[in-house]
Amino acid sequence: MEKFTTKKLKKLFTSFFLEKQHKQIASASLVPDNDGSVLFTTAGMHPLVPYLLGKSHPEGKRLVDFQKCIRTSDIDEVGDKSHLTFFEMLGSWSLGDYFKNEILEYSFEFLTHKKWLNLPIYKLAVSCFEGDKNSPKDTFSYNKWKTLGIKEENIFYLPAEHNWWALGEVGPCGPDSEMFYITNKAPCGKECSPACSCGRYLEIWNDVFMGYVRHKENGPIVELESKNVDTGMGIERTVCVLNGYDSVYEIDSLKPAITMLEKLSGKKYDENEKVTRAMRIIADHLRATTMILGDEIPTLPSNVGRGYVLRRLIRRSVNFARRLNIDAFALEQVVLWYIDFFKEDYTSLQNNHSMIIEEFKKEIEQFNKTLSYGLKEFEKVKLQSKNMIIDGIAAFRLYDTFGFPMEITKELAHEAGYTVDEKKYHEKFAEHQEKSRASNTQVFKGGLAGTDEIYAKYHTATHLLLACLRKHFGNDINQRGSNITAERLRFDFNINRKLEKHELQLLEDEINKIINQKVDVIMRETSLKEAKESGAVGIFEDKYGDKVFVYSIGDFSKEICGGPHASNTSELGHFKIIKEESCSAGVRRIKAILQ
Repeated sequence: MEKFTTKKLKKLFTSFFLEKQHKQIASASLVPDNDGSVLFTTAGMHPLVPYLLGKSHPEGKRLVDFQKCIRTSDIDEVGDKSHLTFFEMLGSWSLGDYFKNEILEYSFEFLTHKKWLNLPIYKLAVSCFEGDKNSPKDTFSYNKWKTLGIKEENIFYLPAEHNWWALGEVGPCGPDSEMFYITNKAPCGKECSPACSCGRYLEIWNDVFMGYVRHKENGPIVELESKNVDTGMGIERTVCVLNGYDSVYEIDSLKPAITMLEKLSGKKYDENEKVTRAMRIIADHLRATTMILGDEIPTLPSNVGRGYVLRRLIRRSVNFARRLNIDAFALEQVVLWYIDFFKEDYTSLQNNHSMIIEEFKKEIEQFNKTLSYGLKEFEKVKLQSKNMIIDGIAAFRLYDTFGFPMEITKELAHEAGYTVDEKKYHEKFAEHQEKSRASNTQVFKGGLAGTDEIYAKYHTATHLLLACLRKHFGNDINQRGSNITAERLRFDFNINRKLEKHELQLLEDEINKIINQKVDVIMRETSLKEAKESGAVGIFEDKYGDKVFVYSIGDFSKEICGGPHASNTSELGHFKIIKEESCSAGVRRIKAILQ
């Protein structure tokens, strides 16, 4: 039997839904532009939230895509057989068009028809929502699966814990029906079901019947006017299951990286558990690093937010490479392979090729300095230790203040005959994580969890800022990144010099002049070709389909955009630049507030 590859699965999935009159849309950025409650795009449906809530999509009511995603909640689990930081998600949507009947038929056809995945029906199991106070028992899906040919003993009712999908505390949600591949593993008992973690049932697809929404935290779940369907199929996990692989690291988008690490280290991937885990972590983290640096909106290493996640991924990679006696700079070879492998699907990787390598090397150099300094600090900690035990709080300080990984602290302690109070370290680390979560909730609470008014104002202000930058410094000025909170906007743009004080004042004055003129913000839906011909600025053209939204602010600004906007510039208040600084080579950053 021919092996499935990630590229083949993408082609089959998109071709299937194109035959069902869906329009293919491009993957959105890893930086979410319609939800400030998360650092990265975490699911295929994430960029579709405004449309699931009722906004009209320029490509119509039937959509399909493959979306790049980042999840860091399970970063410490990476290294096992299935967890990944970066992953790709196949998705299809019906925005107020068809509902349960059609998507269940489509799902069954794609999974079982010989033209598509050609899976034996007896190898499939499905789960349906058993019902609760928010939504009734999903007898329709149960009966439909039975009619389609799934054996009744392979259809399971499960509670909300397993069969209710929600983006978060706020937003669209609904019951779902999940599809599983039945392995040759024996049932773990009489009650064995897809709810078990015994390994008999491996999830491969999910149909979400998104007919509900929660508008505010702890608020009631209410029905949406428009009933939507959202499907999700994890590419890596599905290819792993279809090929009968033991782990996701055997698929075509990861195994070559493992092979490269074997050559660089002189070790065999499966020679022992430590080597296997280290190679998996490096392969995963470098893939995520490549995609974050090479995104349409690149993130650079820093000590906060997305930048901190990226820094941690790179430094963990270097740390585990160190254990395998791999020179950190040699990891560039793996990054280059990832760029080449994914460049056809995500063209921003090719466009950002030089920057990816430059920033990757720069962070390694910085980490090497950190390690050198951390070693000196470790010696001080060791001298202050009692009973040959490194204090857990001191170990956390080495990590938090000096960027010294716990793994290295333990390694050095072991070599010197010391132990580390890991219990106290993890208590301190958990306290740190809780503070970070609280901080992030505060920082991002102005985001678009429910189409927030403040976010819309700041988003509109970025349009004015870009227009003024292009007017005064040339039409080759483009957005290189953007971040909005309830308190300020941050805008990155390409220019090879610092802006002078009088130039910043010029920008500020002109933007406030436009605001005071009370100009309407006009949205027009048009074709991408017509939008370009009209002079609309399209910053990240790869993500646009045939139909786009063009937002015009008088004669000052005209941009292709999908984000929320104010209806008139008078709503913005007073625009004030509070800082201008370097972001990276050839990129400057402006921070501004609305008063």
